[in-house]
This record gives sequence, structure tokens and C-alpha cells, in this order.
Amino acid sequence: MMTVAWLWAALLQGAVGAWDTGSPAAGPLAPEAVERKEGWKRASSGDAISGDLAVSNGRLLAVARRAGPGVELYSLGLGRPAFRAALLPPGAEGVGRVSLSESARGAVAFEVAWKNGVSVRFRLSRGDPFVAADAPGASLRVECPGRFVLLPDFFADDLLFDARRVPLDRIELPSENFLLHFAGRGDAVVMNVFENRDQEVRVTLAGKGEERAVTGSEIDFGKKAGKIWVGVLEGEGTWHALDVGLADKKKLIPLDWTMRFPAQWRADFTRQDGLTDSWDVLLAERDGDGFVKPSWIAQDGALSERSRTSSGEVDRDAYKAGGPASERLGPDRKRWTTVLGHFQYPCWTDREGKGWLQPIENKRLAFDGPVVIFPMNRLAETPVSEYTPVDLVRATLGVGPCQYILDVEGQKQEHVGRATCHVRSCINETWAAGLQKSKRKEVEAWLGDAHDFVVHIRNRILAYQAFGKELRAWLAERKKERPELAEAIDALDLLARELDERVEAGFAALRGHKMLEGTVAALSARKEEPLPPALVLELNRRFRETFLDYEGADWKDRIKKEYTDPLTAIGGKQDDLVGECRWVAKALRQKAALAAALDARLVPLAAEIRTRTQKVLRAGAAYEGARH
Repeated sequence: MMTVAWLWAALLQGAVGAWDTGSPAAGPLAPEAVERKEGWKRASSGDAISGDLAVSNGRLLAVARRAGPGVELYSLGLGRPAFRAALLPPGAEGVGRVSLSESARGAVAFEVAWKNGVSVRFRLSRGDPFVAADAPGASLRVECPGRFVLLPDFFADDLLFDARRVPLDRIELPSENFLLHFAGRGDAVVMNVFENRDQEVRVTLAGKGEERAVTGSEIDFGKKAGKIWVGVLEGEGTWHALDVGLADKKKLIPLDWTMRFPAQWRADFTRQDGLTDSWDVLLAERDGDGFVKPSWIAQDGALSERSRTSSGEVDRDAYKAGGPASERLGPDRKRWTTVLGHFQYPCWTDREGKGWLQPIENKRLAFDGPVVIFPMNRLAETPVSEYTPVDLVRATLGVGPCQYILDVEGQKQEHVGRATCHVRSCINETWAAGLQKSKRKEVEAWLGDAHDFVVHIRNRILAYQAFGKELRAWLAERKKERPELAEAIDALDLLARELDERVEAGFAALRGHKMLEGTVAALSARKEEPLPPALVLELNRRFRETFLDYEGADWKDRIKKEYTDPLTAIGGKQDDLVGECRWVAKALRQKAALAAALDARLVPLAAEIRTRTQKVLRAGAAYEGARH
């Protein structure tokens, strides 16, 4: 007869197998109780199970107890089994029948039938940190108590739900393939992955005050064959949470948390308006005194070393020249994006991996509420033994579906032409060196690049404006169909209206800009509309007439006044405006989901809005500030 101590040693070494415990246990298997018990025996497919069924794949242990509510899932990575979740159909009345259908070297599969007639088939494969479940037409409940649950948004900002801030005991969320429970005391994340977005997601909550918690989530398998995977990411410091308030602006906050392994860690801050603001945690440079901002999406036109000033600050001209500053920040963590302007990056780790926060001070953004830090995706330096949520998505859904669901291509930022600030720098350097005649070909290319850049950004702005108008028309139709939802629809419409208002106000301000008076007048005289591309074409025309061969001592002041200042005014205004548009679209994406969480009648409407926002946010210009 094998001892249980030997059994746990086998499990922790990665063995795959199934065991009949011999007699049903009255309660969950405590590690200490397990070490005292004997009588377990190996089970094979088709064997009658006299006690409870325990199956393991080396990382996880699943126990189907006859006296329990369902399948109890334990993780094994901390050296002893740790209970993480219970898996069962909603409303289950107790376990009825347990059968082992497969017991091979590489996988174990078993079926549990509950007394209410629902049966679910489970499967664990060797070394996987997840269990697969399928039961067409049924639902799966994952009981996993904790304060936070999160809908990761691999495209924009996550949706972090704090049980203490949710007044309802049951909420419905847009189903988007993933859901994270933050379990234990920072040592485990339980992640649900499911195959299609037709499967509804419900979250249940209970308790009051500081005792209020998420109790579990419920996901439909779907009418057709559809799987749900429940995975566990485990280890001390797998996640960390703390609360920050408005009084913490600019404070240096050392965290009682150290990065467990190098990866792309995410910090989800709660904004003052209740939305979530997602930031990639900076990593200390291995060589140097600055920081690296990790990114798993390849960007066009990445910054080079010249993008930093001597103080380490990201130079706005170089940023605009080279695309998003996604690689390095100086030791002062200064960064620039549209909308936020210059700011100090709010989350980072030092050389020892210790975490730090410095909540941002910005008129557009304030943090007030919980912050949750967790790993999102691996880097080249991530140990092969560690899993992240993106790894779980790839391992469960497959690489192809994963790429499609995460919309990897849509997340790549586009850079067309040459930013107006960069054109200014090129011209100033060339005239200062007296090379304007010998580099005429390059100068002509720069003028064309400036025009291409302005056209590209303007097209992105117009796309946002068209999106806003189409969405408002669609919302108006939904309001006619569902007048009882008028208040919620009006709130979303008010936000969507900002797109049109901001665009019109921005272009009006540009047309009235003092530096562009002459250019606007020239176009008006020719009865041409003073749109940004036309303004740049007119500036380019006059530049060619006046400055191509100009060698006067006053070249710097004249070119600045007559060309580069007006040009960068156009480019700067458009950059700010496209960032504002993205800001509004991302807010719409979150607020629709939050509205649906508080009113289940809005779930279909929220799902459509999130689909539409993802479409307009795809392939954004580099200056939209997609990832801070």
C-alpha cells in the first residue's frame, strides 16, 4: 500500500495519474490531513471508484469528492497542495456519479455527474497549469473567493472589479474569452479561458464592508461543443494589491512586493472616475541607470538612443520622429504622450526587482482606489517554467486563435511619413551646416513626408469622428427600441458626442491659429478649404519658392516664422487631437461594460459597443498614446 507522502512526492515531480481514495472525505483535503491518510490506490479507466477520485498532472490536483459540491482544484507549486477553486454547475445539488474515462501517461480524463442531472467532463494533461472542461448546453461555476476579479483587455485598458465597490450581488459582463480571479494572499491567479464570445459571464458577490468579496464566476459552455479552461498561476508575489488615494499624488511609495520573475507586468490603477488605467511596469535596465518599458507588440519606428536628452528625458521631437517611446526611459522616468503631456511614469521595479509607485499628478488623470499588479505576458528573459495569462491563452486556445483574439496585428501602431517636429529638426540641421543645396533631394523628401504624416493623422481623426457619428445613430435606434434604457443610453451618447465636438473645436482652433493666418488667407483666396493637408501643401509651396536655395544670415528666424512654426502647429494640434479621440473611445469601451455590469439588460448593447471600439482603435497612429 503506497503512502500519501510518497503520492505527493510523485505529484510534485510531474507524474500524471488517478487515485481512488478508498473512502469519501467529509471535507476538503487539508495538506496535514492528507499526510496522515493511507488507503489510496491507483485507478484506471473503467474502474469503479469506491471513495473519492483524485487526479493530477504534476502541477494541479483535482479531487471529485462525493460529499463535496464539485471538483476541488489544488495547485502544487508551493511544495504542498493549496486549494484554489471549486468547479461545479451553477445550482448543483451535490455530486452523484464519478467515473474515470482515461488514465494514460500523458493525460487523465474523468466525468462528474451531479444530482441535478448535469455532467461535466474534465481533462488534465501532463505539466499543464490548467484543467479543461466541456459540457455542451451547460454552465460551469468557478468558486474562487477574493476581493478582485478582472477582465483583461489585451487591446486597451483592463476592467478591474473591486467587490467593495460593486453594490450588486450578481453582475453580468461582456464575454471576451478571459476572466481572472486574484486568489490567496497574492500567491495565485485563477484564470478562466473560454472558446467563443457567445458564452455569457456572470460574477457573484457577497458580504459587507471590508468582508465583501467576489464568490465566483459562471460561464456558459455554449449550445455547441465548447470548452472552458481553468488555469492557476502560482507563486509568492504572483499578484499584489494596495489602495492609493488623491493625497498620494507624486508620493514615492515602496511596495511590499518584489517582482517574482522578469516579465511584462501590468499595474491596473483605479481612476478617480471609476475606470481602470492599465500601465506596463517599467524594468530597471541591466546596463545603465534608466528603465525599459517592455512591449510584446513589435512597433514600427522604435526610438533609438538619440530619443533621450542628456538628463534621460524623452525628447518630444525625437519621439515624434521615431514613433512610440516604448523601449527606454531615463532615470527620472520622464515621458511624454498626447493627452497627458510630460509626466513621470508611475510604476517601476528597481535593480533588485522591488516594486515602486509614484501616482501621477496630471490635470487629465488622477488615481483613487485599488492598484493591482500581475504578470500579463512573458519576455525573452522569462523562465520557461513560468506561465502568464497570455501563455495560458496560447496553450488553451492555440496559437492561431490566440493571435486572432488578441488581435496582434491590430495592436501594431502605424507611422506614416515624417513627423512635423522631425522635419523641423532636419531642416534646421541642414541649413545650419550650409548643406541646403547639396541635399535638395532630401529636403524635397522631407516636405513630402510632412504632408504624408499630416494626411495620415487627419485620416485617423476623421475615422474617430465617423465612428462617433455612426455609434450615436445606432444608439438612437436602440433608444427607440428600448425606451426603458434611455438613461444609460443617453450617458453613452453624451460621451460619444465628445468625439465630434472635440474634432470640430480642434480644427476650428487650428484654422484660427495666428501663425497660420497668411496660409489660411492664401487658400481662401483660391477658394480652397483650409484643411490641415491643404495648409501643409501651401506651406511647402511657399517654402520651395523662398527657401530651397536661401543662404541669408537670417535663415533661422525666417524659416522658423514662415515654415517650421506653422508646420509644427498643424502637426502638434493633430497629434493632441488624435490622442483625445483615442482617450474618448477607450472610455466608451470601459463605460459600456461597467453599465452592463450594473444592468444585465445592457449586456448586448455593451458587447456591440466594445466590438465597435476595438475596430476603430485598431492600427492606431503612434501618437495616440495607446500604451502610455
